[in-house]
Amino acid sequence: MTKRHTAASPMLNVAAIQQACSADKATSLATSERLVRQAASEGAELVVLQELHATLYFCQTEDTSVFELAEPIPGRTTDALGQLAAELGIVLVGSVFERRMNGVYHNTAVVFERDGSIAGIYRKMHIPDDPGFYEKFYFTPGDASFNDGRSGFTPIETSVGKLGVLVCWDQWYPEAARLMALAGAEVLIYPTAIGWDVTDEPSEQARQLDAWVTVQRGHSVANNLPVIAPNRIGTEPDPSGQSDGIRFWGNSFITGPQGEFLARADEHSETILHAAFDRHRSESVRRIWPYLRDRRIDAYGDILKRVRD
Repeated sequence: MTKRHTAASPMLNVAAIQQACSADKATSLATSERLVRQAASEGAELVVLQELHATLYFCQTEDTSVFELAEPIPGRTTDALGQLAAELGIVLVGSVFERRMNGVYHNTAVVFERDGSIAGIYRKMHIPDDPGFYEKFYFTPGDASFNDGRSGFTPIETSVGKLGVLVCWDQWYPEAARLMALAGAEVLIYPTAIGWDVTDEPSEQARQLDAWVTVQRGHSVANNLPVIAPNRIGTEPDPSGQSDGIRFWGNSFITGPQGEFLARADEHSETILHAAFDRHRSESVRRIWPYLRDRRIDAYGDILKRVRD
């Protein structure tokens, strides 16, 4: 069992959950609960679940009946996760297919405080639309700013620190990671559901996996922040039968603030990854590698253009 640290301790014990999901929401959530309980019993103070962990990855097809899976926040799933966080005394990051209002649905990460209250939410900002990943049909992008003026890329304040929560496709965008870092995020978190087209050649599958790991380690390095990236496992069939489905590649991982692996899972096993973060390490690394100090913000205006043509 990992020792749970006090609030004054420089160390923070974190865990990432890698699981397979079921067509039955209750079954998937029971798996999540079992693994969260185990992670907490092993000393985790912050536990991160993967993207859309309550359901199969339903975006392989476009089907209006799937909207019946969506829930409001707060709702049944967030109530259950909040009660779990309170019982275990942990900060918990979960994922919900959110029904915000009639016709507006989001892919939403929800952060629960140790007392079970909702510390904050993050609505996925970058929405893909690729073969087998038809997310634009289901998800409205998160707002660029909240009604109170805060950026959509705002870290969520918790008792274990400021969490820079992003979701899956966001992980390919350095702008998202940088904006979270500039707002004071102390860790970058990427709940994920990504996998292979099972017909791809092994060499192509290897390139895709390596790119996924590398880009997130790059965000860790460029922002001097730890990264937590849980992904799902298992092969999920295409309900339409038009493809052979998706084999989710697992390989969940946790890095330190120089991109170094602290923990990494394989591609097929249900796994609880554990790591301990030194809360002071990001600052010490930034003193040696002062990327943020040397940014030429006066020269980056064109980054706001779609294309420099």
